[in-house]
Amino acid sequence: MWVQLLPRPGLGRARAQWAMAAAGAVLIVGSGLIGRSWAMLFASGGFQVKLYDVEPQQIANALESIRKELKLLEQAGSLKGSLGAQEQLALIRGCTDIREAVEGAMHIQECVPENLELKQKLFAQLDGLVDDSVVLSSSSSCLLPSKLFTGLAHVQQCLVAHPVNPPYYVPLVELVPHPETAPATVDRTHALMRQIGQSPVRMLREVDGFALNRLQYAVIAEAWRLVQEGVVSPEDLDLVMSDGLGMRYAFIGPLETMHLNAEGMLSYCDRYGEGMKRVLGTFGSIPEFSGVTVEKVHQAMCAKVPADPQHLAARRKWRDQCLMQLSKLKGQMPPQ
Repeated sequence: MWVQLLPRPGLGRARAQWAMAAAGAVLIVGSGLIGRSWAMLFASGGFQVKLYDVEPQQIANALESIRKELKLLEQAGSLKGSLGAQEQLALIRGCTDIREAVEGAMHIQECVPENLELKQKLFAQLDGLVDDSVVLSSSSSCLLPSKLFTGLAHVQQCLVAHPVNPPYYVPLVELVPHPETAPATVDRTHALMRQIGQSPVRMLREVDGFALNRLQYAVIAEAWRLVQEGVVSPEDLDLVMSDGLGMRYAFIGPLETMHLNAEGMLSYCDRYGEGMKRVLGTFGSIPEFSGVTVEKVHQAMCAKVPADPQHLAARRKWRDQCLMQLSKLKGQMPPQ
């Protein structure tokens, strides 16, 4: 019964949700990169984790990859949680039987490919296996909850919990409810994400692209236009973000940046509002992301990082190491 998710008299809401979350195991459906990261995150919080996939070899590969990564994180002093790498690995086991996988789970995190029909079929299957105490959560990056969950018997227990790739190093999780999602489902998932060290944000209603991708796509679109119109090179465009906006956005967002860059938000809008509107009025149409410009950008990116598996993997590893160090730095900063 959903009433079990509400706080008992004399017990705070967050504490009640934490107690409820700690009572069961977590099921990860899909053992790809995102599924593996989720498994590591939940294990870092001390949860028993079941990692489900239809292919036994895929699970074996995933567990070996997790073992290696946990060991490397421990050696680098970047392992999350209070347990050692071997202790965390012992909390994760593979499973190829969906009924067995669901048994005992209090939270199910879906991580299958971004295909609406595939996800709908999976959630319909899970809907027939779970009881009223299990949260059904999708890792979808852009599929709307109203498309994923409508018609399910347990729709009140469903939401999207969209992580940012790579989730182990980037803690943001967007919680996006279906119009019928129970508030207790969002509260409980928010508490669970905080417990494993993530930074959950509540979307008050669903919108295409959620928040992160809408902001990301806006930046990408203007970046593309600036390169396409010959205003700046692809290499220098990336420097504008990595050595400019990205530096401060790693610690504060655009709204607080406005607030701090003047004598408060009212002062900023009074001082810069007309200029912002003038510049925004010069933005062009949505780019096609094809043709001459995509070839130009591709050549520039390949000059920096060749687009073969070996070079891309090495660059991703470097990126993850940078994110690891940034995460450490943010953790060392004094409380806000």
